[in-house]
Amino acid sequence: MTLTKEQFVEREIENMKHDPGLLVSFPSVYSEDAKPFGLQNQKVLAAALGLMEKAGFRTENLDNYCGYGEIGESEKLIGILAHLDIVPAGDGWDSDPFTMIEKDGYLYGRGVSDDKGAVVASFYAMKYLLETGYPLKKRIRLITGCNEESGSKCIEHYVEVKGHIDAGFTPDGDFPGIFAEKGMTGGYVVNRSSGILDIRGGEAFNIVAKRCEALLPKDSFDQEKLAAWLKENGIGCSISEEADGIRVVTEGKAAHASMPDTGVNAINYMLEGLYQAGFKDELTDFFHKYIGLCVHGEKLELDKLKDEYTDYTFNIGMIFKKENEITFTVDARFPVTRKSSDILPLQLQMKSENTEFVSRSVVEPLFFDRSHPMIQAYMKAYRDVTGDMESEMEAIGGGTYAKEIHNCVAFGCAFHGEPGNIHAPNEYLRIESFKKQVLLYIEALKNLNETEI
Repeated sequence: MTLTKEQFVEREIENMKHDPGLLVSFPSVYSEDAKPFGLQNQKVLAAALGLMEKAGFRTENLDNYCGYGEIGESEKLIGILAHLDIVPAGDGWDSDPFTMIEKDGYLYGRGVSDDKGAVVASFYAMKYLLETGYPLKKRIRLITGCNEESGSKCIEHYVEVKGHIDAGFTPDGDFPGIFAEKGMTGGYVVNRSSGILDIRGGEAFNIVAKRCEALLPKDSFDQEKLAAWLKENGIGCSISEEADGIRVVTEGKAAHASMPDTGVNAINYMLEGLYQAGFKDELTDFFHKYIGLCVHGEKLELDKLKDEYTDYTFNIGMIFKKENEITFTVDARFPVTRKSSDILPLQLQMKSENTEFVSRSVVEPLFFDRSHPMIQAYMKAYRDVTGDMESEMEAIGGGTYAKEIHNCVAFGCAFHGEPGNIHAPNEYLRIESFKKQVLLYIEALKNLNETEI
């Protein structure tokens, strides 16, 4: 009697709950204590490869950038790309973030959801196929990277050394999957003539700025008008007189840069507020002309480039003054059916005598039509396992490993309503959902095995 996938998961559940704890025990945050990404990333990679080797996979460590375990014999290659590195644990945990615990049907620990649990789920899906002797027409390779959270240099190295895959997925998004990811144009605006004495705000280029603080010359703007305008727009603020000028603080709401309209950008309200309050300055004039409070590029008519799936978004993450220059960062994401050549000429219109936009990086969108055989293979797996016939794959503003390699999209690992506290304290993985992940990946791999790619 053939062991069903459900029987396999129930048999292996204790091992399945143990293995994420092994990976979680390594605080695999990017570090410069060992090349390329730190000693803890080397150790967690060795542990993951050890699990795969013990199960009978062929394994290889690619210079500690990443590694893989492989089953099957074929020229055609199915790839699963998951990551072992994590963001810092931070404060606010109810338990040691690097000692995974089980409580009330959940596993807790940093990385258990993003993305170490998904590494383990993918591993057990492959283990099932190997153990039951499933007739593989293609090789299946679980590629585990160590730099997803800070640049994905791991997969860049993989592609340089091993090339691309014929089909595959990264279990680092949502179910039922992501068929498209927006393009990105990162950069910064530099001004060399502002009368602002000092300014700083924001925490990262890809986060909506929660706070901004500026020092302005006395009598350079109408304080009452600024306060009234900010209050009218629901912005927390303080305005105080100091020996060397007027200090203004604006308070907003943080959000991910891919969804700037879910936050309130304190930098936007600072610069637009000063313009509205009569502050005569090239930077605030520039800001009002090209940006203002818009998050979809309306003043440059970039909003008109939206497609049937996604729109254009624009976020200022940080602003600071150094010597005589004020710089603010730009994180722009553009629709999945557009190209950077549609976007950059419009962004480059942002310029005046002493202020200009400087393009720093460009990433083209990822897009697969929903009728694509690979997409259909994932949707069939999702519907067969869950019985959900209504949910559809999504297009997102964020980015995954799928952009780093050909023929790949995100498929899982998160289920709607279970965010997992990713990048937050008390990160968790629901055990029943963990079991379902394995079932989904087994079916997805079977479908890809039978699909012409």
